Amino acid sequence: MCAEPGCEGAGEFRAPLLDTVPSGRDGPPPFRWLCLDHVRAFNAGYNFFSGMSVEEIHAAQRPIAGWERESRPFAGADRGPRWADFADPLDAIAARFRREHAPERGDGKPLSGQDRASLKVLGLEPDADRMTLRRRYSELVRRFHPDRNGGDRSHEAALQSVIAAYQQLRQAPAFA
Repeated sequence: MCAEPGCEGAGEFRAPLLDTVPSGRDGPPPFRWLCLDHVRAFNAGYNFFSGMSVEEIHAAQRPIAGWERESRPFAGADRGPRWADFADPLDAIAARFRREHAPERGDGKPLSGQDRASLKVLGLEPDADRMTLRRRYSELVRRFHPDRNGGDRSHEAALQSVIAAYQQLRQAPAFA
């Protein structure tokens, strides 16, 4: 119900209590619930600057008012949640972590995510060299090519993915 005396309307809108003196407690100020007509009347009569001197009003209206306060630094303040705090039934977080922190090649050359996906298509390990890459590509092309399968085109999608993976890897810095 509306907090205005004698009003039977539904109190759907919050309005602060103006006649209460703020106590030293922490938290939001106390509110009352008003109907639409009474909250409109309250908003029309509300004056933020009531009780302020002219100097205080000018200070509050400055363009940078409030920006000169000291704020706490964010760096190093919070380390974030631990891995154990998450329920990961689909293994989405851990899979991404493993993918991003997977061991690099023995020669130290970096592999991108696309390089890793292409190596997976070809069935090779991250430590494969250029010769192993070429040998595996030739083997898979012979296996999936229609001319080697008696004209069977059912492996055409696999052949296209093998060719695309090889083309991507042969230009990758790890295989240069």
